[in-house]
Amino acid sequence: MRRVLVTGGAGFIGAWIAGALADRGWSVRVFDMTADRRIGRDLLGPRMDAFEWVVGDIAAAGTLEAASRDCSLIVHLAAVLTPFCAAEPVRGAEINVLGTLRAFEAARANGIGRVLVMSSAGVFGPAHADHPEPATLYGAWKLAGEGIGRAYAAMHGIDSVSFRPLVVYGPGRETGLSAGPTLACRAASRGEPCVIGFSGICDLVYVADVAAAFAAAAEGSAPGASVFNLPGAVVEVAEVAREIMRQAPGAEITVDGPPLPIMGVIPDNGVHAMFPGLTRTGLADGIAATLAHYRARA
Repeated sequence: MRRVLVTGGAGFIGAWIAGALADRGWSVRVFDMTADRRIGRDLLGPRMDAFEWVVGDIAAAGTLEAASRDCSLIVHLAAVLTPFCAAEPVRGAEINVLGTLRAFEAARANGIGRVLVMSSAGVFGPAHADHPEPATLYGAWKLAGEGIGRAYAAMHGIDSVSFRPLVVYGPGRETGLSAGPTLACRAASRGEPCVIGFSGICDLVYVADVAAAFAAAAEGSAPGASVFNLPGAVVEVAEVAREIMRQAPGAEITVDGPPLPIMGVIPDNGVHAMFPGLTRTGLADGIAATLAHYRARA
């Protein structure tokens, strides 16, 4: 059976991707700094405990090399988000930059020919999405990760695919600067008010679509170091609040805060051409699925 190492697999997106890969017949080994499987159990149930687990510090020498032995693919998601990077820059760089370097070094050491990487539309600044110009440390370090992929393709022939979503939402997304849409769905399901803490135009991609993109890349062919934007639905954040209240009558969802420090609209630069058949969930359907998840647990 093919085995994949998923770094950051204890997190929200990691659990979704691990489940999608398992559905396609991959044997999943999770690497994370914690053995806490609460998020994954909530999303996948007992399947989360069926995966292999390795706990360690991604920035430490040798940890990923050992964890990825007998794997044929590395899916590298482990990272800390924008607020942590701003508050603790040195540790943030250790995890986000050195951790990505460790993932590619582990692939080289173990003869693994492909690495899939979670990048971010945070590589763009607030002014445009014509070319990367990050305005946050998180975005700068994600851009560095893409550069690491290009270097390892040129030096060692390791192929990689990096995906750049903007706001990922859906069941389990409860931390980070852009978690507001999901937190608002959770609050609405409980009959609680919620303020989404950012405004403006924003591209929201439902988490199942992100997992599907990674699963397709695990099976597909994209030689060299490929980087794809992963657009979803472009909406005003106020529209998100209205849609939640439409589907949850009586909910009190408001929007208060500046736009995210990222251009709200990212172009499709070829992801659907490279991986035909990818899902692109509309806002109403994504909100409905997220509300249903939290209502079942209210």
